[in-house]
Amino acid sequence: MRSIANAYMRLGLVPMIIAALILGTIIGALTPELGLSLGILGSVFVGALKAVAPILVFVLVLAAVSGQQVGADTRIKPILLLYLVGTFAAALVAVGASFMFPVELVLNVSAAEQSAPQSLKEVLTNLVMNLVANPVSSLANANYMGILTWAVLIGLALRSVGDTTRQVVSDLGVAITSVVKWIIALAPFGILGLVASTVAETGLEALMSYARLLGVLVGSMLFIALVVNPLIVAAITRKNPYPLVLTCLRESGVTAFFTRSSAANIPVNMNLARKLGLSEETYSVSIPLGATINMAGAAITINVLTLAAAHTLGIEVSFGAALLLAIVGSVSACGASGVAGGSLLLIPVACSLFNIPNDIAMQVVAIGFIIGVVQDSAETALNSSTDVLFTAAADPKFAYRG
Repeated sequence: MRSIANAYMRLGLVPMIIAALILGTIIGALTPELGLSLGILGSVFVGALKAVAPILVFVLVLAAVSGQQVGADTRIKPILLLYLVGTFAAALVAVGASFMFPVELVLNVSAAEQSAPQSLKEVLTNLVMNLVANPVSSLANANYMGILTWAVLIGLALRSVGDTTRQVVSDLGVAITSVVKWIIALAPFGILGLVASTVAETGLEALMSYARLLGVLVGSMLFIALVVNPLIVAAITRKNPYPLVLTCLRESGVTAFFTRSSAANIPVNMNLARKLGLSEETYSVSIPLGATINMAGAAITINVLTLAAAHTLGIEVSFGAALLLAIVGSVSACGASGVAGGSLLLIPVACSLFNIPNDIAMQVVAIGFIIGVVQDSAETALNSSTDVLFTAAADPKFAYRG
């Protein structure tokens, strides 16, 4: 069994997902009955994601908060501020793009239309009540606002306990992340079933909606990389930002696009920071930190897919609700898992703002995995290249040559 598993993993997740997309489309178009039968694979995959997502969010946030060092080096505070500003700007761009180019998805929305909130007041009321919900029921019912609240509170309390206890929490986070990796490793089978059954039921029109969704996602990421980030760097350095921006995209973004992991790209970013002549005391902290919390691409993914679900359900999103979504999307992005497709599992957190049921939210997550061959690669390229970009912009020792 181990040799079979090793051979399966050596094939690579991306090639297998591409093969599953092609095969599922052919089966759904040519043999609809078989396509519908294969839908069980998609249902099992979505069910597994739905089961593990609440635990993943709780444990990751708990581990991050409890393991935070008190009195950390303040030299990275300007870089940390840039990370947060960049992530929030990306969330705003994603919200704006979703209103300018609304996308509707093919979802099973039976009995879901009645749950839409009617005003910002109702959104805020639901938010406050979900924040103080029972922690056990929050986990059982996938109430992500309650999960986040209790994870943060318990994490803060754990900061005053012994190192051994905090290490146990950290190890638990590693274990849950491993379980998520195992589930994601089965994504090709789930995507085969989802695509085959979707094409069998609705035809190729569903795939066209995925193409439009992908266009909004990648377009937003390119806008951040080539317009917003350069503006932020120019405001800090008072120089032409594009030489630095293009260097970071070329030497960090391209590698991250193919590895699809910000964590795996840390050595590349470290080497680039060294080549740029940045302070080692700064980048040795800011680069690993950025791989965890600098998540502009993840903020775009979370917000665009959440608003696509809202458009599909006919939910009218007010300006205030959209702004609140951008804030929640930014915070959620900072807690995105380090595994490929990790940001997708935080979409239900944002969906809960609009009372979108967890069943619907996890269907959106499954669609995210279908388009993830391109989406996750572009997201990681944006995230990782921005780590070096903002570190260089805020480093006073950097000899800027723009």
